Amino acid sequence: MRAVVVSEYGVLPEVREVPEPVVADGSVVLKVEATGLCRSDWHGWMGHDSDIVLPHVPGHELAGTIAAVGAGVSGWAVGDRVTTPFICACGSCEQCLAGDQQVCPNQLQPGFNYWGSFAEYVAVPYAAVNLVRLPDDMNFATAAGLGCRFATSFRAVHQVGKVVAGERVAVFGCGGVGLSAVMIASSLGAEIIAIDTNSEALTLAREYGAVHTIHASADTVAQIHELGGAHVTIDALGSNDVVQQALQALRPRGRHVQIGLLPSGVNLDVGRLIGQELTWLGSHGMPAHAYPEMLDLVANGNLNPQQLITRTITLEETPAALAALTTATPAGVTVITP
Repeated sequence: MRAVVVSEYGVLPEVREVPEPVVADGSVVLKVEATGLCRSDWHGWMGHDSDIVLPHVPGHELAGTIAAVGAGVSGWAVGDRVTTPFICACGSCEQCLAGDQQVCPNQLQPGFNYWGSFAEYVAVPYAAVNLVRLPDDMNFATAAGLGCRFATSFRAVHQVGKVVAGERVAVFGCGGVGLSAVMIASSLGAEIIAIDTNSEALTLAREYGAVHTIHASADTVAQIHELGGAHVTIDALGSNDVVQQALQALRPRGRHVQIGLLPSGVNLDVGRLIGQELTWLGSHGMPAHAYPEMLDLVANGNLNPQQLITRTITLEETPAALAALTTATPAGVTVITP
């Protein structure tokens, strides 16, 4: 099969022929119909993830059709249209049995622990707890964006951040995760403040429900407080500077939700965290069993993740698009069609 192969961190990957994945007991192999290009893939390519072993195939946001079914997998057949969370949980540990597959200690992540979906085929382990059947009218490009950015934002905003109507939510970073958070929080009736350095991204944020947009600067916190301060802040980028601004922008007893990865760590103003009784919340993906609520909202038109897709590229265009994330994040979501 053709795949995007990383042979050296930070060096442009190449598209080449590699062996197809072999279906294992309890797993399936998917023919990849669409896969998202995410900043997490960039982090992996840059060597920020210790689980990656070179040579490596990135890609963790995916949708496709089942091409092979392993022994012990029931209820699924070749040709079924599916997606999967980027966290493939084991299904049998204490966390999984409690319904918390997103923090499974035995999890496997395509594109990190093993070869991912920047390829024509990809394996999905522990199929019984990780496959999500797609609605017949949902296209693969839309479904691919659900597995990481949109599903992650849905859980972060709705289930972890518990955003409710009337709250003021400041979203820092309007890439795929941030724009998803804007759309989801707006659908819940929140007043959205979107912050980014990219004017095009801020324009999209307004289209997806942001009431206020702020071009990130040294005055960002002051501008948020002029609007009344935030009940909830979301770091959808992953930056020490953003974290500090997000905490400073909160009203007393506000909630901060951290989605963006922080590979270099972060320094917290613990005094402010205590004195203002702020809450710091981490959110990491969403388990397969939680998808139906999100899919129902998409089906009835309350959420429109397909609107986030601004670019579709081929495998051959993927290495350059991955490298381009070093200097800028394009507005909206980029989807790859192998």
